[in-house]
Amino acid sequence: MRHRLGITAVLSLVLLVAVGCGKPGGVDGDLTDGWSAMAVATGFEPNTGACHSANFNSVGPRGTYEEVDCAAKHRTETVYVGAYESPAADADVPPADSSAGGRAAYAVCDQKTTTFVGGPWRNARLWIGVTRPTEAAWNGGARWFRCDVIELNSVEDDGGLVQRTGSLRDALAAGSSDVLLGCYAIQLDGDGAIATMPVVSCGAKHNGEFVGVWYAKGLDYPRTDKTWAKFHDGCRDLIADYVGVPKDDDLQYRTGVVSLPGGADVWAQGDRGVRCYMWLDGVELTSTLRGKGVKSLPVQYK
Repeated sequence: MRHRLGITAVLSLVLLVAVGCGKPGGVDGDLTDGWSAMAVATGFEPNTGACHSANFNSVGPRGTYEEVDCAAKHRTETVYVGAYESPAADADVPPADSSAGGRAAYAVCDQKTTTFVGGPWRNARLWIGVTRPTEAAWNGGARWFRCDVIELNSVEDDGGLVQRTGSLRDALAAGSSDVLLGCYAIQLDGDGAIATMPVVSCGAKHNGEFVGVWYAKGLDYPRTDKTWAKFHDGCRDLIADYVGVPKDDDLQYRTGVVSLPGGADVWAQGDRGVRCYMWLDGVELTSTLRGKGVKSLPVQYK
């Protein structure tokens, strides 16, 4: 009897299901029409103009991405978001910094940063970096790269990054800014080498002055005296233009020079910009020598 009751219950359930599958009024029973198409899935992409409180990282996981108001304290600012192009975009992994794709992205960020800040960024206490997607995001179709600009407290003394407030957009456009490079009280160590280059007002006593950026095209990263000599020669030419003195054999006796390329890491990314400084050992200046001519920079070390 218990077995027969079980069969009756099962048959009743089947009948209920069959009745429930009937077509109610106003429904045609076709589940493939009457629905709007689903949107194509899109991956995460960072935003241009966003500021971030986190330290710079060359790899940008979605989980650590956080934007903050640029009016609040922040460490980095995104000046541009671009996309890798073929053949880099066709690779199985994101392009390394020193790869052809990495160098191409750095070149874009170099130009975009100058546009964003309103002038050549190497004329200021600024540094740029390129952030790429994680390998997991790359496998999911991400092909973006992010250009970040960072303010440093010094580019001469291996300074750290600044937690600044306010955007760097057009910060150099007016030709005057507290981040622009200027004059220095260069100090030597016991061996006569430069120990430090603290920033001072050009109206205060100083013996060094930033004169511009020279580009070391076709040269290796300087590791030998021979290569450094070529860098110094390039910077001396900028000093001559800056002050207004001849580019002759006496130029080396008018002034010392400090040549400051970026680190080996950004050199591998294609950065060939060299910051150049005039250095007058034993001289105390109280104004800029820009455009002052021969009398302001006599032959003195011959």
